Amino acid sequence: MPATTRPHRIGMIVPSSNTCLEPQTYRILGGRTDVTVHFTRIPVTRIALDDSSDRQFDPAVMQESAGLLATADVDVIAWNGTSGSWLGSAHDRALAAGITGATGIPATTSTLAYLEAFRTFGTERIGLFTPYTEDVNHRVIASYEREGIKTVDHRALGLSDNESFARVTDDEMRPGSRELAAAAPDALVYLCTNLYGANISAEIEDATGVPVLDSVAVTLWHALKLAGAPLLEPRWGRLLA
Repeated sequence: MPATTRPHRIGMIVPSSNTCLEPQTYRILGGRTDVTVHFTRIPVTRIALDDSSDRQFDPAVMQESAGLLATADVDVIAWNGTSGSWLGSAHDRALAAGITGATGIPATTSTLAYLEAFRTFGTERIGLFTPYTEDVNHRVIASYEREGIKTVDHRALGLSDNESFARVTDDEMRPGSRELAAAAPDALVYLCTNLYGANISAEIEDATGVPVLDSVAVTLWHALKLAGAPLLEPRWGRLLA
């Protein structure tokens, strides 16, 4: 007979060219047996401010993928991508509401997870680090400003090929991270779920005293919270513990 109890199940919709978030999510969870994560992919290969890029984030495609995850009886569904940070939070709120309406399962996105983290931790001033181009960063900054979040400084690595983001090294991230922390923001944000920012979160926090919010960790944190599961270890961002 099937077991009457099971671990918490988290469903995640993944950009197709993302090679970071799946292994990083399980790395963050470590040896935990109280939660499992289940993934499905949608086509995403490029991040830019144009129609062809925006069409990658069609809510109808997301909802179809969410329907597949729902057949696994997951407890929460997350769009594990940061597109709402430049498309606007209303886009992701409608997306999450559509997924929940179609499946009956609580839903979130990386952008909504960040906004929940900002509210929970009283974050009002951030330092923003992304692999994106400058124009994408400026769109993110304007979107966050509408949510009451001020970006005191930012760094953009100038990349647009989504697959390339996961090849950014720790050494490439360290100098900009320290420069952003020097502006004394409430938190340093590593914005991109295909960026291995969580690898150096504890190091940057220890060196600068500034909390770090990494996209993969923040999305997992919010999904765990919605599923009613224990949260994260401090090494992945002390605010998320």
